[in-house]
Amino acid sequence: MPRTFTVLTRNRDFRRLFAAELVVFGADWFVMVPLLVLLPELTGHGFWGGLVLAADTGINALLLPYTGTIADRLDRRKILICANLASFAAVLVLFTVRSAATAPLALVAIGAMAVAKAFYQPASSAALPNVVDPADLPAANAIAGSAWGTMTVLGASLGGVVSSAFGPYASFSVAAAFLLAAALITILVRRPLQAGRDVAGERPRPVHALAEALRYILRRPRITALVTVKSAVGLGNGVLTVLPLLAVAYGAGELGAGLLFAVRGLGALVGPFVMRPVLARPAWLFTGLALSMALYGLGYIGVAFAPWFPLVLLLVFVAHFAGGTNWVLSNFALQAEVPDELRGRVFATDMMLATLSIAVSQLGASAVVDHVDESVVLAVCGLVTVVYAAGWWLTTRRMAGFSGRGNHPEMIKP
Repeated sequence: MPRTFTVLTRNRDFRRLFAAELVVFGADWFVMVPLLVLLPELTGHGFWGGLVLAADTGINALLLPYTGTIADRLDRRKILICANLASFAAVLVLFTVRSAATAPLALVAIGAMAVAKAFYQPASSAALPNVVDPADLPAANAIAGSAWGTMTVLGASLGGVVSSAFGPYASFSVAAAFLLAAALITILVRRPLQAGRDVAGERPRPVHALAEALRYILRRPRITALVTVKSAVGLGNGVLTVLPLLAVAYGAGELGAGLLFAVRGLGALVGPFVMRPVLARPAWLFTGLALSMALYGLGYIGVAFAPWFPLVLLLVFVAHFAGGTNWVLSNFALQAEVPDELRGRVFATDMMLATLSIAVSQLGASAVVDHVDESVVLAVCGLVTVVYAAGWWLTTRRMAGFSGRGNHPEMIKP
């Protein structure tokens, strides 16, 4: 077995935490893929898909400053379990979406799931360093970073297959079962998910805690750069609004939409493993981040002009190979820099900026998707990412990699 994966065999709690995250991400795609095809069919308008995606990311972003504080103040295990159960209840609402008149209930359900994910994500990211030894953190990050990509491949493709064969409501049933399973698996994690300090008696003070985290970020240029890097891919994320419509335009239907989201996940899965050597070479970090941003944008500019569906699939893979690399590199660097007592809030700020940029991009795309060709949306989103990447690189090119001073200096190789 490759050395990276031995942490799974050696560490039972990390294995369980990773398995729960896999199941959660899988449930997300068993909801999203069929819903993004179902809503345009029920309503006759493509903008509903954009609204669902924007609700998913926008609500999440608005709550992250608060939920990051909660992740630093309350029991992270309880947060993860409650988030899974809340998402399960939200999925049940989707069974009522049967016509154009009931389509708004999809936004209610997705909004509720977004609230649950806003609590789940910073707690999960902040918990990871507490279930592995410092020497295993690079490998654990590479594996954890693959969770989203793995389940996008499996969840998106299988969600498309199940929805095509048995209907969207069968896919929603699978998602509900997954979320219950994730809650059960998380209960079995034994290690504490935060450092040994008294958090039970602390009263969350979101405004004060967020201000403390922002001061920490703004006083450290390297941290500021790392929490703004994901916004490049986020501002290009309006492309997701047109992926289901693109599949229809090529005559591929629900199965094609599932394939597009699946190769998106495959790229995000493969990228972090291929680019893992960058994690051990701090001097490469900022160059790697800038190149990954630019490649994402160039990939989607290529999709805009691709004449064949197989070429579209290849270019989507390339774009998300770069996007997945970008995400994992910045996450690892933040975990190496930020102390445990601030990590939840810093990750919440990082994710808030990323998801706000995604929501802005998706709202913009949904506003024009019924009026312009899909290729225009794809090209503009890709170009925005390339321009952002260039500006970020010019601003940060003099910075070194990461120091690791805030957390685990021993794991950073010279």
